[in-house]
Amino acid sequence: MTSSFGRIAYLRNRHLFFLDILLLPLAVYLAFVLRLERFDLTNYWVAYLIFAATAILVAPVVFRFVGVYSRYWRFASIEELLLLTGAVTVASLLVGGGSILVTALLPVKTLPRSIPIIFLGIALAFTAGTRLLVRISSRQPLTRADFKAKRVLIAGAGDAGQMLARDIRQHPEKGLQVVGFVDDDPDKQNLNVRGLPIFGGREKIPELVESTGIKEVIIAMPSASGKAVREIVEICKDVEIKARILPPLSEVLTEDVGLRHLRPVDINDLLRRDPIETDLAAVYDLVRGKTVLVTGAGGSIGSELCRQIAKAEPERLILLGHGENSIFEIYNELRDEFKAGRTRLEHITPVIADVRDGPRLQQAFAEHKPAVVFHAAAHKHVPLMEANPIDAITNNILGTHALLEACLAHDVKRFVLISTDKAVNPANIMGVTKRMAELLVQEAAHRSGKPYVSVRFGNVLGSRGSVVPFFKKQIEAGGPVTVTHSEVTRYFMTIPEAVQLVLQAATMGESGDLFMLEMGEPVRIVDLAKDLIRLSGLRPDEDIKIIFTGLRPGEKLFEELYQGHENHLATEHEKILRVTTTTVPPDELLQAVDLLYDLARLGKLKEALSLIANLVPEYRPPSGIHPRTSEAILASDADLQLPIPLHARWY
Repeated sequence: MTSSFGRIAYLRNRHLFFLDILLLPLAVYLAFVLRLERFDLTNYWVAYLIFAATAILVAPVVFRFVGVYSRYWRFASIEELLLLTGAVTVASLLVGGGSILVTALLPVKTLPRSIPIIFLGIALAFTAGTRLLVRISSRQPLTRADFKAKRVLIAGAGDAGQMLARDIRQHPEKGLQVVGFVDDDPDKQNLNVRGLPIFGGREKIPELVESTGIKEVIIAMPSASGKAVREIVEICKDVEIKARILPPLSEVLTEDVGLRHLRPVDINDLLRRDPIETDLAAVYDLVRGKTVLVTGAGGSIGSELCRQIAKAEPERLILLGHGENSIFEIYNELRDEFKAGRTRLEHITPVIADVRDGPRLQQAFAEHKPAVVFHAAAHKHVPLMEANPIDAITNNILGTHALLEACLAHDVKRFVLISTDKAVNPANIMGVTKRMAELLVQEAAHRSGKPYVSVRFGNVLGSRGSVVPFFKKQIEAGGPVTVTHSEVTRYFMTIPEAVQLVLQAATMGESGDLFMLEMGEPVRIVDLAKDLIRLSGLRPDEDIKIIFTGLRPGEKLFEELYQGHENHLATEHEKILRVTTTTVPPDELLQAVDLLYDLARLGKLKEALSLIANLVPEYRPPSGIHPRTSEAILASDADLQLPIPLHARWY
């Protein structure tokens, strides 16, 4: 008991502890006065002293145990009031029961049984009252100095907007003053929340700029669509005021949003789609307590996979990649998250290895024994791979094959390949090598009977080397912004959104499944460029020129989600589709892959492309290259007459 009191005395809320010690005996006295209807307790003074002493001893310990003294009462809400009510109720029952028992055993006047009930109400009023005073005293009154602060309007009067308004009020040093809200919900308009008016819908913003002098609109609508965000941003630009935004809850990973989360509006916000409903329980079951390995762990998709997997409590996470700097960065980021208490993932192992190095993979798998593997390592840049096709073949095809062989040899239970929409009717080396990787996953799934699956999706906003960072650099340099074609379109989703759906698809996959993520509507790249220019505070074609350079080798005007012979079926998740497609006979595929090892090693590009085109007939190789089987290539090439080692590897 003494140690509990000692800990309480040094709590951050010790002033409330001492007030409780003073007020609880007064609450006991008033309970007796109300029950006896007189101020002089006469024969009940001993019973009073027993009850008061018990209250002083028991109630603070109960408060400490349930966390009453660990709450920040400046920001108290209904949750804190309910906690306090429960604590006072429990304390009253314990104190009352104990006091009745003691007085019954002693030669004194027995405690009236109604006293604990009366005490409960008075004690709750006293303890809640002192804490309410703390809450009231924390509210910042409007002083003359406040009128020097920048006036802001919050778009969205829901929970996020109210939390933000409260946070701004609690931090006057930030120099912001909320004048009110706008909200498109007619049931909220013309009401007051937290003492601030809800003026109307977003169309009121221009009028409010004139009447209230607001200088900034803060968009506090975490679940709003990209269309809604775009409209508010356009209104702000028309009236020449600044706009900032609270990001979606999936990005901040907390429901307690505030000033620290504010940031400028970016392209992700303008293209934001409906929030993803993720079956978190299924995702947790997929990785909780298991060893998970991610290839390409330092890349855009790989690193986000690691972040989200870390929150699902795996036993160990293996970060595999051949770029030591990127692996170093994600390793340290995850370690910092653990040290800060934001994840429980303590065991993180970086592995520097190339997926093309079969022996190194076998060694790593034997040492770490992963149960789940996410394969995000790939060469993905279309023009670069057109110029370096051998490296695309060795990395995307042979690297996937070497990785699958390691998975099969070491009994990996589940495998997920990150694929691409460019594997559909591939027009370039990058796309056809990823299609070959899909075929290899299907073959490994057929051989093992395990849920080895592939997941296709389109472009991800802001990924390393993607169009958005490229455009931003051009804008920072003063332009021009270069777009290949005025009508070129692409499908986009954010990196967190793509990874959430990949994890969800992984929980649903059966042996050899191929999934396609629902990508929404395609976006014209020229419109994307114009949005980025406007978000930089500049005007397209006036401040920053846009020029068209023509499609690059291997590029399509628009991407496709399905091949003509493929069917897509709905799954239990509305944004994930199951694709049924053709396969290649396993013996033919594996024989071709073994031959590809030698063709790539010898630099025989034409033969390699001819062999790939035979396996993926929808691919159209460069002029002069015709599809040929492994047998035809072996028969016509003198350098390949020697027997091909079945387990030959690139290294």
